[in-house]
Amino acid sequence: MADQGDERSTDLESSSDLVKGEASTPPTVVPEDEKAASRKRRPKWLVPLVVAVVVVVVAGLVGWHLVESHRHDSALESCNQAARSLRGKTGSAQLAKYQEASGVKVDQVKDAKTVTDMSRSVKAAGGLKPPTIQCKASMSTSELNTEASKAKKLDGEYAAVSKSAKAVTASRDAKTLEGAKTALNAKKDEASKLLGDSDGKVADNATRDDLQTAIDQAGRIKGDKAKAYQEATNSLQVAIDRVNASMEDKSQADQQAAAQAAQTQASQQTAKRSKSSQQGLSSSHSRGRRGYTPSRPTTSQRGGGGGGLAPAPATPQEDHSNWRDRLNNDPPTNGGKPVCQKGQACGIG
Repeated sequence: MADQGDERSTDLESSSDLVKGEASTPPTVVPEDEKAASRKRRPKWLVPLVVAVVVVVVAGLVGWHLVESHRHDSALESCNQAARSLRGKTGSAQLAKYQEASGVKVDQVKDAKTVTDMSRSVKAAGGLKPPTIQCKASMSTSELNTEASKAKKLDGEYAAVSKSAKAVTASRDAKTLEGAKTALNAKKDEASKLLGDSDGKVADNATRDDLQTAIDQAGRIKGDKAKAYQEATNSLQVAIDRVNASMEDKSQADQQAAAQAAQTQASQQTAKRSKSSQQGLSSSHSRGRRGYTPSRPTTSQRGGGGGGLAPAPATPQEDHSNWRDRLNNDPPTNGGKPVCQKGQACGIG
């Protein structure tokens, strides 16, 4: 009896629990036909399959995103590398060198082909100008690849420009060096000849010493730098000019000395001639003072009637008058007889 009571109590509790559960969760009434159809439409393997498909799709999306991100990063890096390489060949300093080489003419180089190649390479690059390449993270992978390809193409073209420019510059420098050597050799020959010709013909012999020093220094120039030969040539020219100037000074000084000597000699000759003339005049004057005064006959002598002797000649007396005055004042005579002058009175006899 007791066991039956316990069983009833247990059943009552279970019934009460069921009542409570039903009260908390409203029952869902599913028709028996739908339940059977649902079990037929959803086999047991469908749910795992759906889950697997979802997992695969999600994994595929994640993987694609990772792959695309890697491709984008690679394209960005490739674009940046190409741009850096191109900038190294198209910087302002490099473009200036290309411009300089592009302006070199055929007659300035040893090899004219280098100038032709330079012109072609510049034309292929589209001219000498800074290229514009953009590599931004915001750009798509396709855009980055396009910019990278453009940069690589220009990089190759400017590499050809750089090579051609170096060839032009080297050819130009070679011809410049050759010309500098030729000019220096010619200038050394000129300086050596002048050094010999100017011996004893300069006002300052130190200029010839400087010329000899310049010749010696020019003979020691070596190497492939045209500037060294050009500077030696200029030094020789300066020394040559100084020697020529000193020779000119010496020539002018010699001419002045010769002119002064000639003037001195002429003055001496003039003085000598003047002295000779004075001596001649003095001698004539002395002879005039030593001459005799002619005696004039007396009246008895001119009459011829007397038979007495003629008086002795008078003793010469010194005449203190000037001989020119006598010539001007004394009347002219002929054998001691006065000569009549026109317009003057004449003496008888």
